[in-house]
Amino acid sequence: EKWLASPALSDAERAELESIRNDPKEIESRFYGPLEFGTAGLRGTMGVGLYRMNVHVIRHATQAFAQVILEEGPQAAARGVAICFDCRNNSDIFAKEAACVMAANGIPVRLFQALRPTPELSFAVREYGCIAGINVTASHNPKEYNGYKVYWEDGAQLPPRHADEVAKKMKELDVFACVKTMDQAVASGQIVLMGAETDEKFLANVMEQVNDKAVVEQVADTFKMVYTPFHGTGYQLIPEALRRLGMKHVICVPEQMVVDGNFPTVVSPNPENPEGFALAVELAKRHGADFILGS
Repeated sequence: EKWLASPALSDAERAELESIRNDPKEIESRFYGPLEFGTAGLRGTMGVGLYRMNVHVIRHATQAFAQVILEEGPQAAARGVAICFDCRNNSDIFAKEAACVMAANGIPVRLFQALRPTPELSFAVREYGCIAGINVTASHNPKEYNGYKVYWEDGAQLPPRHADEVAKKMKELDVFACVKTMDQAVASGQIVLMGAETDEKFLANVMEQVNDKAVVEQVADTFKMVYTPFHGTGYQLIPEALRRLGMKHVICVPEQMVVDGNFPTVVSPNPENPEGFALAVELAKRHGADFILGS
């Protein structure tokens, strides 16, 4: 009832809740408790409710995270936060909402203008000297899921002490009343967009880790490989990194190069599931490829 009465809900969200009004099991499933905030952050199925991934839960978690950052002192907060997102449905919306909450709390934000691979967020946190990072992703979970992962200044996941502090603050803060947010944060300069320039720095860093380019040169003329991003964030930078490495025959699975949060060609975009590679295997056989890579 509190959620239904909140002016923060959109008409569509209110309609979604009204549709379960006479379904006590579904109400319990969505509201029996909040999503637990742990070291990795939050993860759950998308929908309206306290135990679901939605803009209100994202704002609430970000407000708590912002307060943890502000308690580190003004110099730490001024270093800002980098924010990244993946290909999932609503990931871009959740990332923008998180950015607006950080900005409203006076914490500058560097937001990727489009989806990017997770390691590039860790890189951006360190490259730009940010105090923290946020990544909206549920990695290899099925399409119904999304997640909110938090990072500290070293580009790794939040230390347990800080994660416990965020969880504690989420319990203290009201999901609607305590959240600060702002429109026009990009126009005011509080949110800076990252794009090709950051990609270039990231790729340069990746290429510095190549340990034996001569070996690639020896086999490049004949070695063929197939790559699939499973509809996800690796679709641009992984083929580019392979090209810079000197790989001449990288064949990408065309159906899976399409960015799509519904993952239409796989049950789950998990590279640990052999069945997800059916299209890649077929393509590899057709081209006589030596190697398949999936991300």
